[in-house]
Amino acid sequence: MADLHSLVLESFHTEQGAKFGPFAGHKMPIQYSLGVKGEHIHTRDSVGLFDVSHMGQLLIEGSGATKALEQLVPAALQEMIPGQIRYSQLTLDNGGILDDLMLTRWHDEIWGLVVNGACKYGDMDHLKKYLPAEVSIRYLDNYSLIAVQGPKARRILSELIPEAEKLIFMRSTQTSWNGHYITLSCCGYTGEDGYEISIAKQFARELAEALTELNETAWVGLGARNSLRLETGLCLYGNDLTTDTTPIEADLLWSIQKRRRIDGGFLGAEIILKQIADGSPRKRVGIKPEDGRTPLREHTILKNIAGSMVGEITSGGFGPTHNGPVAMGYVSQNLSALGTELVAEVRGKDLRCAVCDPIFVKQRYIRNLSH
Repeated sequence: MADLHSLVLESFHTEQGAKFGPFAGHKMPIQYSLGVKGEHIHTRDSVGLFDVSHMGQLLIEGSGATKALEQLVPAALQEMIPGQIRYSQLTLDNGGILDDLMLTRWHDEIWGLVVNGACKYGDMDHLKKYLPAEVSIRYLDNYSLIAVQGPKARRILSELIPEAEKLIFMRSTQTSWNGHYITLSCCGYTGEDGYEISIAKQFARELAEALTELNETAWVGLGARNSLRLETGLCLYGNDLTTDTTPIEADLLWSIQKRRRIDGGFLGAEIILKQIADGSPRKRVGIKPEDGRTPLREHTILKNIAGSMVGEITSGGFGPTHNGPVAMGYVSQNLSALGTELVAEVRGKDLRCAVCDPIFVKQRYIRNLSH
């Protein structure tokens, strides 16, 4: 792992018992002493802590930034209010997805972006190519990003950062902790209520230690992060989303607001809007095996009952909360209805399976505080 980037908290994670592996060009914690299953269950029951500093944190600002950004993503940005977050995609001329990302509006022409670690340099090249000269792009490589996820995250994190208590899903605030500037965002990648905290790298260990000392927190690696997102139907770029996958094929129409569905005006809009109107040739779906036991891994071939190839698994494994196999993939549109019977080719043998909702475990975001 000599050529990999190290996290600023690598020595801290070693002290916490982390086992490391390569991911997105970084040496990342894969699991800690609880193990993948234990960390997964702890996050669903209590509070999981994740170092996701490999992600790219960008700041886009300048005259015309909002209008220019809208030409690169299908989300409606002009209507957003300061502190609001939206999920979207950087699209290409072919309608494919260069990356998926979170956008936060800070001021009229100031935007925070969080992009995938493996894509961040390509994303910056793409943004520089299309954004006008008066719009600046800053890579905040001097900041770490720590996620705090789980049903008890709100109550427990509020002990440390009081603003967490009333921050609802897809909202962000700029505040301070222990005299250090932070951004606190209510979002995450586990399907649970939770937060992401951006803090300058020189103060990251101080924050990590304070989070560790809170009741019911435990550090969680990439192994459980993957099973948590997969159970709740969340896509992984490079597996479920690619430059050859459109947002409509990926079942992400919900992330394209009404005005953009009508007016377009972003890269690949002609293809994407046509798919909204006429349907896409294939669709992302959940897949469950008939035997309820056999995991269906990525690249598993999917066939119709007659034996013809009709799709492929893009993400799959075991879901500890679901207590069974969880998988998603793409199938021909005419075979995407819930309950459609298919055949998965597993180690040279045919295994019957069926199309299901890709959300195996209900998402539990806090969208309002009347709960």
